[in-house]
Amino acid sequence: MTGIERIVAERNRQINREGWTAEHDEQHRDEELLIAAVCYVYNAMKTCFGTVEEWPWDSAWDKRNQHDDIRSLEIAGALIAAEIDRRLAEKES
Repeated sequence: MTGIERIVAERNRQINREGWTAEHDEQHRDEELLIAAVCYVYNAMKTCFGTVEEWPWDSAWDKRNQHDDIRSLEIAGALIAAEIDRRLAEKES
């Protein structure tokens, strides 16, 4: 499976299993989706220039320590896709 296929599969999982639909994502107007994506990118980095501790939601939702670098990048990519969709929908309204 390619990287883009993994990101698409993760975004579909977020929507279909977690219920994080476009309507839900619309609530996150303070860049929470991007902050979470950055947190996951940092989790995947082999050489880190610091840490990202600004997790945007309740700590119970922070599952970064459960994922390896590839999985963290899949999640980050899906969160970025969600933010792109949110912003596109915002521009259309």
